[in-house]
Amino acid sequence: MKNKKTDTRPVNLNLLKIKQPITAIVSIGHRISGVLLFLSIPFVIWMLEHSLQGPQGFAEITALFDSSLIKILTLLLAWSAVHHFFAGIRFLLLDVEVGIDLKTARTSALVVNVLGVTGVLIAMVMIL
Repeated sequence: MKNKKTDTRPVNLNLLKIKQPITAIVSIGHRISGVLLFLSIPFVIWMLEHSLQGPQGFAEITALFDSSLIKILTLLLAWSAVHHFFAGIRFLLLDVEVGIDLKTARTSALVVNVLGVTGVLIAMVMIL
């Protein structure tokens, strides 16, 4: 006899088709933004070091930002910083059991996502 419970489980779990709750989206975004920030450290340090070598180094780094690809990567880094900051504060508050009820947790997750998008829009105005 087969176990009826195991027969109803999905065979292929496609995460793109599952509607994630807003709290899960913030959590996944926090992890992704942390990885992006970590991976960007060597490049940011290189740009800072190169720009501080003198006027020519600064001009070279400034010229880098004329590229559309660098502008997009900068916007991605801006989103990562803003989202990671506000999601980190949210998770710290959840750790001390502030806003742990479902309604407040959903609201704070929505606020983190809105602040992340707002941060990118502000960065976009400054970059473009």
